[in-house]
Amino acid sequence: MPCGAASGTLRYLEAGLLRRAVITLVAAGTIAAPATGAPIRGQTLMSGVVYAKQVEFTAHGPVAINVVSAPRPSGLYSIRAWLSNGAVQGRERLTDMENGISATATVLGVNGDFFDTRWGTPSSLLVRGGVLGAGTKGGRSAAGFDAGGGLHVDRMSFDGSWKGTGQFRPLGLNEPPGRSAVTLYTPAWGPSTPAESGTVEAVLARFPATTPNVTLTAPVTQLVQGGNQAIPPNGAVLVARGAQVQTLTTEVPAGGTVAVRLILTPRWNDVREAVGGGPVLVRNGRPVFRTNESFTTSQLFTRTARSAVGQTADGRLLFLTVDGGRPGYSSGMTSFELALAMMRFGAVSACGLGTGASAALAFDGKLLSRPSDTRGESPVADALLFLYDGVFSPAPAPTVALGKTQSLAYKVVRRSTVSARLSGPGGTTTLDAGVRDPGTYKFDWTATAEGRWTFSVDAVDDLGRASGTDRPFTVGASSKRR
Repeated sequence: MPCGAASGTLRYLEAGLLRRAVITLVAAGTIAAPATGAPIRGQTLMSGVVYAKQVEFTAHGPVAINVVSAPRPSGLYSIRAWLSNGAVQGRERLTDMENGISATATVLGVNGDFFDTRWGTPSSLLVRGGVLGAGTKGGRSAAGFDAGGGLHVDRMSFDGSWKGTGQFRPLGLNEPPGRSAVTLYTPAWGPSTPAESGTVEAVLARFPATTPNVTLTAPVTQLVQGGNQAIPPNGAVLVARGAQVQTLTTEVPAGGTVAVRLILTPRWNDVREAVGGGPVLVRNGRPVFRTNESFTTSQLFTRTARSAVGQTADGRLLFLTVDGGRPGYSSGMTSFELALAMMRFGAVSACGLGTGASAALAFDGKLLSRPSDTRGESPVADALLFLYDGVFSPAPAPTVALGKTQSLAYKVVRRSTVSARLSGPGGTTTLDAGVRDPGTYKFDWTATAEGRWTFSVDAVDDLGRASGTDRPFTVGASSKRR
């Protein structure tokens, strides 16, 4: 496409999308997301975290957007790259990942990277706690978060190498067999290496954490063959295939030492959590049309379900999933339309994530988005999880009739000193107070007076961190009086 035509297309798409009418579907409020990135108003999921759903009517049919605004990760809030089933290989539903950690945090999640459908391995980068879990062949952007909660979106490349008594030679990290002549498997891969024939494995019974951009060394405890070798919990296994079998056997004898380098470009030394994905959607507050990343035209310009993560100028995070694949309900978006949507919500930086059936947004083990697969939610390889350690109260029924029972509850994930109160026209009642162990505490309250009521919970955990939550509801006239 000529440069002038591309520029004209960009202006046409941007102007067209920004002119579309918006109808909100959230009873609690409306979305306020003009080009200036005004705050999102909608349903409060947990303290400081707001969710809204909107529909845009376009020439291609309606488009349903699910968006969450959350505080910058710090204090009681954190963000984590999460692996399905706790391993690089395999897949798991996003809601199951959330349910698996519900006792230790209240969690919002969005699907992560694209993945290998056979092995369930992320297609590119994965960093957890500053430790590299999977490399990348390069050509696509990744979303990384530093210790201060800042989002980095960069086109990443990975260069792994190993060295015995000879020179440094290329290797892959925690990847399906056959991708590289030599692969390093750590406990992040799973309990054992893939079952392969014609391989030689150097077992490293002690191996340091796979921190990028440093030289890692470990002793070789034994050489074995046949694949499916147990990976030591505090070690790793170096697997050689084909012509590299003889090289590994010669240069890495039992009792010898192996050196490994896992180099990322850019170096990203300050990034603690990251998942692959791409392409870059917003850079310096501007939507990106030409990403020059390794995606096909079909991947970028097909209207489908898509997910993204972004950050606003004031540090708030945006998690967005566009429903797709359901004509008449939501036709989905192209990658650039997604970029325009993220910009409208105020993102100054944003990265695309997995698309199609894997696109999902969930909270507290329940989907906020609607699966494009009619069979339901699809399992994914990894996810970005936004965790909250403070006191959490599920939203009660918005209205209860006079004399009927309202169910109330709160959850603490650490031992905490708690005060739970109910305030309204009938005064204030203390429902619970004292030191409480981690868990969920439930109450059934009989509505005593009509009007606006608020269920409030304040807590201070064993680390001295204070948090609170307010859940309003209305008591209406009883059915007998009506």
